[in-house]
Amino acid sequence: MSSPSRVPPASVCVYCGSRAGVRPAYTAAARAAGAMLAARGWRLVYGAGDVGLMGEVARAAQAAGGETFGVIPVHLFAREVGKRDLSTFVITETMHERKKVMYMNADAIVVLPGGAGSLDELFEVLTWRQIGLHGKPILILNTEGYWEPLRAMVAQIVAEGFADPSLAEMLIWVEDVAALEAALETALA
Repeated sequence: MSSPSRVPPASVCVYCGSRAGVRPAYTAAARAAGAMLAARGWRLVYGAGDVGLMGEVARAAQAAGGETFGVIPVHLFAREVGKRDLSTFVITETMHERKKVMYMNADAIVVLPGGAGSLDELFEVLTWRQIGLHGKPILILNTEGYWEPLRAMVAQIVAEGFADPSLAEMLIWVEDVAALEAALETALA
């Protein structure tokens, strides 16, 4: 008689800043997101840094007993203070490998406030979705309206004919962690 197979928990990839930003709400949202993922039994997949919002989300997930999967390229190990005490810690050779490993180990993507790196990560998975390489949900946590210029840019891209209106529909916008939790629950069902 075989034992029932265990379904692994869902994994949520979080893209966010290696800096904390100027508003305390960004740090609070990162901490709340990490704690929420752990409370739901969802594994955090992220960039393995122990600085900025990356460090906040990971430490909160760990403090709440969550599983963490971090991926960092060797050239950023010192700069982003690679967090070695994660459940899984992967060092890659390049940024491209980092993004691929994070994407491949996630069931959903969440974007918190961040800078150029977070935008790079977002636009890569958004482009992959646009061309049909995946159907993973992409959620934007729009803490205190941080991502409103991005929302306007996506609308501009569509309005000017550089993308089908479906591009804007590929992004799920949420304003706080409670809405993020509800949207992830629906998306991961």
